[in-house]
Amino acid sequence: MKKHQGAFIKNARELENLREANRLTANVLDAIGDEIRPGIPTMQLEDLARAMCDQYHVRPAFLGYAGFPYAICCSVNEVVVHGFPSSSRILQEGDIVSVDFGVEYNGMVGDSARTFAVGQISEVADRLLYVTECSLFEGISQAIAGHDVHEIGAAVQRYVEARGFGVVRRYVGHGVGANMHEKPEVPNFYPGTRGIILQNGMSIAIEPMVTEGSYDVDILPDKWTAVTRDRRLAAHFEHSVAITSHGPQILSIGDRGLSRYKVQYPHNKD
Repeated sequence: MKKHQGAFIKNARELENLREANRLTANVLDAIGDEIRPGIPTMQLEDLARAMCDQYHVRPAFLGYAGFPYAICCSVNEVVVHGFPSSSRILQEGDIVSVDFGVEYNGMVGDSARTFAVGQISEVADRLLYVTECSLFEGISQAIAGHDVHEIGAAVQRYVEARGFGVVRRYVGHGVGANMHEKPEVPNFYPGTRGIILQNGMSIAIEPMVTEGSYDVDILPDKWTAVTRDRRLAAHFEHSVAITSHGPQILSIGDRGLSRYKVQYPHNKD
């Protein structure tokens, strides 16, 4: 792996390991999606993720990272990111729950996130999930060698704000590879400056965090859980993506393909 313009270029072997790390990550998220239903504690999702890591003989990438105490980030309703799973937090009909997860495999890190509906959800919640998914693929469509990395965020922001939702500024996407967070940063908005130019062999995690109302967030006393300041809903979708001569390649696809996503890439714009 070599450094180029503030980002890491992966060789073929590293990309192969990165793809496998993300395949396993996506398989776990698929299984978590099957598990989600009203009446279960969110800790049940944590237990499932850890059991599957044992089955795959991989380490959960988030566990212990900067002191984070769980294998998954489990963020319900107004929680944007970094929520804790809990035995006392019981999912209710109409909730939405975001699960961010990753594994380490052969020195490479997989990283992906999805937001799931719990039973029947409101029209606004359903629209929020749809727009957030679509904005992810809008961003991915700009992950092309020769593009400024900030074109990704500009595409996400245009799509989201045109549909009346907000884009979180406090958290951004990132390079991913041997470390969970590598250069470059990948904002989900246009920061008003030029970024690095994407090159073949780079790998990045694109992860729009979209809000029903204001994009401002507060951090709870646990120093991890980020919630919308107005306590309205938030959604989060993330894929790890390789920059290649054939265009962006989504790495975080499990054995079921993209079947768990309501929106397919490339999507038909609404």
